This record gives sequence, C-alpha cells and structure tokens, in this order.
Amino acid sequence: MAEDETGQDPIGQDVRLTSLDQRLKAAADAEKVRTGTVQREPGKGYSQGSRVLTELIAGPAGGALIGWLLDGWLGTSPWLLLVLMVLGIAVAFRNIMRISSQRAE
Repeated sequence: MAEDETGQDPIGQDVRLTSLDQRLKAAADAEKVRTGTVQREPGKGYSQGSRVLTELIAGPAGGALIGWLLDGWLGTSPWLLLVLMVLGIAVAFRNIMRISSQRAE
C-alpha cells in the first residue's frame, strides 16, 4: 500500500501507532503489577503452605483438647492429654508429608 508524506496509510490505521498502543498497554499492565494495584491469585505453593500451617496447628491442638476433655471425664490426668497430643502430632506430620508429595503445577 502506498503511504502519504506523513508516513500513514491513507486507508487503514498506522502500524506504528498500533504497535505503540500495544507497548503502552503492556507497560501500564506491568506498572500495575509492580505497584500492587492489581491483585494476583495466590499460587499453589501459597495454598500448600497454608494447608501445612493448618495441619501443624490443628493436629496437636485437637489431640490435646480431646485428651484434656477425656482426662477430666475419666480422671486419668495427664496421660490421655499426652498420648492424644503425640498422636495429633504424628497425624499432622503424616498429612504434611502427603501434602508435600503432591506435584506442583
């Protein structure tokens, strides 16, 4: 196609302007990500870390709570508390190993 003296295609849009618009949009998007104005979805590693933290807290705490309640009811203080807390820790570590073996995508 023939260009006029300004360098623009008389029929369609200038290719240089289209390229400039695309580069400006890409730069604006990169700036939004850099400044944190765009929320990015958390990755799989972040969600796995949250699950590991939940297991580390819930396993021993759940075992200790159940053991404490059973100790008060059965009068075996502090043995069921200790046994069920250790059991909760073991279950938490087993679950953490299972979470760690999942393949990250």
